[in-house]
Amino acid sequence: MVATKLSLADFLSLNTGPDARCEFVDGEIVEMPPESEGNVVIGGYLVAQFLKILPFEQVRQGKTELVVAGRVRIPDFMVLSEELVAALAGSSRSTITEDMPAPLLVVEVVSPGKANEDRDYRYKRSEYAARGIPEYWIVDPARATVTVLALVDGLYEAQELQGEAVLVSPQFPGLSLTSARVLSPKGTAP
Repeated sequence: MVATKLSLADFLSLNTGPDARCEFVDGEIVEMPPESEGNVVIGGYLVAQFLKILPFEQVRQGKTELVVAGRVRIPDFMVLSEELVAALAGSSRSTITEDMPAPLLVVEVVSPGKANEDRDYRYKRSEYAARGIPEYWIVDPARATVTVLALVDGLYEAQELQGEAVLVSPQFPGLSLTSARVLSPKGTAP
């Protein structure tokens, strides 16, 4: 017996609960494993850094869904525009739909495993580019790299950083971070 695949509308109508971390890919609900402590610390560090330059409501960590190419992703970190914050206001579900503006920045922290690498480096890269997200970072603790991707003419141009290399954000020039600090923020004052 072949299982019936869900439509995007069916998925978005489900109440999966406030603690469920499920993405929607190719008609199927994909339960995401709990985040590693290292990934949570990196996400929290990014929140602290961006709150220095942006209002609280524009900064999101791991709870807001993003519809891209008929799929639903839950990025580890996002920065929203003021217009997107307004579009989400009053929503019963924190979901950025395809008719809303794209986030200004999406960050994925790569979890261990080949499937996770493929998802963040290949699939999400093309999905986020197609969605028109101007900046995408891939933070990869296993490779000790932060890849900053800037959208240029519909495709991402990548800059891979390691060590004390300064992370230059096209969207947020006032940000002052190094690759090493993003990858290992413990003991860092916010």
